[in-house]
Amino acid sequence: MTRTTAVATTSDSRTPQQTWLRVRGLLLAVLVLVLAGVAYAALNSDGRHGRLDPRSPDPEGSRAVVELLEDRGISVDVATTLDEATGTAGPDSTLLVAGPNLLTADQQRRLRTATSDSEGRTVLIATAGPSLDRLAPSARAEAHGPVTARTPNCTLPAARTAGTADMGGIHYATDAHGAVGCYRDHGHDALLILPEAKTGDTVLLGSPDIFYNNRLDQHGNASLALQLLGSRPHLVWYLPSLDDPSAAETGSGGSDDDTGGQAGGESDFISLIPSGWLWGTLQLALAAVLAAIWRARRLGPLVTERLPVAIRASESTEGRARLYRKADARDRAAATLRSATRLRISPLLGISPRDADAPDVLLPAVAARLSPSGTDLGALLFGPAPADDAALLLLTDQLDALEREVRTS
Repeated sequence: MTRTTAVATTSDSRTPQQTWLRVRGLLLAVLVLVLAGVAYAALNSDGRHGRLDPRSPDPEGSRAVVELLEDRGISVDVATTLDEATGTAGPDSTLLVAGPNLLTADQQRRLRTATSDSEGRTVLIATAGPSLDRLAPSARAEAHGPVTARTPNCTLPAARTAGTADMGGIHYATDAHGAVGCYRDHGHDALLILPEAKTGDTVLLGSPDIFYNNRLDQHGNASLALQLLGSRPHLVWYLPSLDDPSAAETGSGGSDDDTGGQAGGESDFISLIPSGWLWGTLQLALAAVLAAIWRARRLGPLVTERLPVAIRASESTEGRARLYRKADARDRAAATLRSATRLRISPLLGISPRDADAPDVLLPAVAARLSPSGTDLGALLFGPAPADDAALLLLTDQLDALEREVRTS
């Protein structure tokens, strides 16, 4: 007859249920944090509550400058698709592109084609990298500086009238004939106006701060913003949108030399995601990894260590017993009790402590010392783990009785 012995669970190897009970609180906290972040981002990504949104009264919105323009007779339209933006381009209009770097390569080429022949004004905000090469090929980004109050130091009438303004961010340089640069820092300009082939021009602004509601009343920001955007009777404020069908269209000509310029497909979708979302996701991932490392250290096996203070033996025994019970580790508790009993009775039987765990040495000595009682000494001192707490208590009583009998015999 073959006996099958089940392998008992020890405190070093937790069951899936025990692991789940320990980590569910952390997982719930992470889930709540993620949902809160998504909800906050969704609320702040609404079309009327974004940076440079002409309809937004938020500190970094641009509703104030639009109202000032309308009071001066300038009509303002908000465009969220490329077709809307380019369809109104003309000699009597100014096109402000709030996020030129969010456009795909094909969208940027189409925008450049439409604006270069429109004879109007195009205002590009914080354009850099491949986007600048496509939208203003005669300019280049040279440096990046802080946004602070700067003097114009140029001959541009609008800048000289406005005087000091909050300028900075990306600084530009160009070799184009007739270009005018203002608000210079270390030899490069935070405001650059490039003449086009006809009567139009392209305005490069290194930062959008002069258009923000909370900065419009500072220095000459309002004057400079109104002159840059009010040179034509019509202003089109273009806010690139994820819903723009042109973002998913594949360009028909040319090839792109950078990953951000692949027209259509997944790369275009990713390029349209605001950088705040990407950084927020990265921070959440880093927090989750650090929390996992922290919790993993606490889920390791029990280890012994020297205590910095003296603790009563009864308190230490009771504390260890509670840990065994919490971990449901009856096998480890029984093994500890049996090992301690064998170590204590082995010197009484004339056996070396190193032979206390050898059944063929210890059991004959115990049997020779005690009178026959019908107790299975092998099962008592080297048997399997108890099946339940009641069996563990019974084993404890039997081991105590055995030790007393050895001492008194």
